[in-house]
Amino acid sequence: MNAVAQVFAGVAALVHLLAFTWEVVLFERPGVHEGIFKIPSANLPATRLWSFNVGFYNLFLAAGPVLGLVLLHTGDAGAGRWLVLYGCGFMLLAGVALGVSDLLALSRPRGAGRGGALAQALPPLGALIAALF
Repeated sequence: MNAVAQVFAGVAALVHLLAFTWEVVLFERPGVHEGIFKIPSANLPATRLWSFNVGFYNLFLAAGPVLGLVLLHTGDAGAGRWLVLYGCGFMLLAGVALGVSDLLALSRPRGAGRGGALAQALPPLGALIAALF
């Protein structure tokens, strides 16, 4: 797997680790739930379970490419490559699903989640495209 694909996979993992941090560790801070997720403080108790669960989902998504990159550099390149590709494919599809939920305005006004969907989908897409070369 070439260096460009590895960098994109690393960025994709970092995006998901950041999301985990916001959704699990820092969610109760107004700058996070109101500023980033546009969730009013009054709705915090109703959304805490959601954010905790989704945060761990993002942590587990990040684990695939991270473990794959470690394997690539510690002697099991075949397994590492497939783990990076699978993890990035899963991240890309999750970003597409987030984009669809934004288009349908499922939890916020249409367009409010576009940045998150792009941040979730574009780095793994870059890794998958770069891996073709």
